[in-house]
Amino acid sequence: MMEDLLGKLEDINYRFEEVGRLIVDPDIIADMKRYVKLNKEYKDLEEIVVAYKKYKNILDNIASSKELLEMEDDEEMKEMAKMELHELESQKPELEEELKVLLIPKDPEDDKNVIVELRAGTGGDEACIFVEDVFRMYSMYFKNRGWKVEVLNSNEGGTKGYKEISMNVEGEGVYGTMKFESGVHRVQRVPETESQGRVHTSAITVAVLPEAEEVDVELNMSDVKRDTFRASGAGGQHVNKTESAIRLTHIPTGIVVECQDGRSQHKNLEKAISVLRSRMYTQELEKKNAERAEQRKSLVSTGDRSAKIRTYNYPQGRVTDHRINKTMYNLSNFINGDIQEMIDALKVAENAEKMKGETA
Repeated sequence: MMEDLLGKLEDINYRFEEVGRLIVDPDIIADMKRYVKLNKEYKDLEEIVVAYKKYKNILDNIASSKELLEMEDDEEMKEMAKMELHELESQKPELEEELKVLLIPKDPEDDKNVIVELRAGTGGDEACIFVEDVFRMYSMYFKNRGWKVEVLNSNEGGTKGYKEISMNVEGEGVYGTMKFESGVHRVQRVPETESQGRVHTSAITVAVLPEAEEVDVELNMSDVKRDTFRASGAGGQHVNKTESAIRLTHIPTGIVVECQDGRSQHKNLEKAISVLRSRMYTQELEKKNAERAEQRKSLVSTGDRSAKIRTYNYPQGRVTDHRINKTMYNLSNFINGDIQEMIDALKVAENAEKMKGETA
């Protein structure tokens, strides 16, 4: 098994050196598309190569220590060699596990930017309030990560909060992090609107769509019905004066997209096309994932938006992710954007699952 691992690592190291030579080639630099692709490959391989060199160094030192023990007659030198060998042998398994994780094939979607859509489900006004809470939670998390966020569309609730809100999020590895958030988020708490003090259960849906580029999906605008209308809700006096809001209907799939948060009709159209393309792309992606799921059931990122993934229980101050049965008793921090620990746990669970698939 470890011989196979070393063989893979040597091949990766060879490719890393090859890509290193290619990215300084003037012909490659002149071809921007290829240059960007190779630069990304170099960066992806670099992390594996650094760990491989560290691992190889440990193996070489283990061999040297063993050789010294066999040849050395001096007891003090032998004792030092034994201590060094013990330390090196203890480091080896940890590095092997790290390398196995690094060698898990990456999801090609993981580096994409995303469109996050939050929608109120069961629970009326309370669900709308929870949409606003989760929107704020994600916004604070995105800010901490240094990711750029832009609201694309929002539809306010009856008294407070949002019936739905969508945003575009740009940054490094956004989809690879946020894909775990797709699904039904349930809240249990005493609503602001409830005078009896009873705990109610409400739900919202979160959809995380990888942002599709033009090359990812073919969108024929002759298949799209375009409507303009006057924007409604917060945003100043301009919203009711001009028909700046855009609604696009993709006739072959029935997908409908609205965008009204921008001041200009042209900007709203651009954003709506981007969302439409991403929804079409996600639809295709979900078909592929469903096909893969027949071969290997995915525990974490099934992409099934109807699955209840998480419960936020306010009376007990806990948040539970049902996919990995992880409960955290820091709800107040969690709802203020401190969600990284949960995301890390989901990543670990997915990697463990992928490793099982690799060895199955």
